Amino acid sequence: MTQSHDQLDDDRTIRLAEHLAFSRSFQSLFNEGMTLVDETAAYLDGDGRTAAKRLPKSCATLYAAESMRLTTRLMQIASWLLLQRAANQGDMSRAQVEAEKVKIRLEGVGTGRETPLFAELPEAFRDLVDRVLKLERRIVMLDREIYGTGSFDADEEPRNPVGEQLNLLKTAFNG
Repeated sequence: MTQSHDQLDDDRTIRLAEHLAFSRSFQSLFNEGMTLVDETAAYLDGDGRTAAKRLPKSCATLYAAESMRLTTRLMQIASWLLLQRAANQGDMSRAQVEAEKVKIRLEGVGTGRETPLFAELPEAFRDLVDRVLKLERRIVMLDREIYGTGSFDADEEPRNPVGEQLNLLKTAFNG
């Protein structure tokens, strides 16, 4: 039995994203993600807590919701990074990683950045949200390239139908 020319080409194709995730250069992405987790936790437990107490009630509610989204997003990112590191270090096979990564949701958390009150949240907090979203997008693109989970528009915000409905309800009841 002979392989076709196309199949041989596919077998020899080097996928750059996969090479990155399973190479030493992955360590910089891993460090960036884990540093962001630590920085966010320190902010939310320190300066962020103090800043949140000074916010008007409407902004405080948004801050609380965004804080939960932010920590959820970071937990998912950290989980993905830890899985990739385990694969990179040979602790898990690609098949094991794929089986575990179905538990990770890199998209769908949503954000309240489009709401008018978002601009009234503390600048340091908004900066953390933006940095985490950018990291999430990079990881989503990398994940899709490695595992072939579809196309991704880098400019497209992950869609959250529940969050959209909650925002509509808030708008309706808050005038």
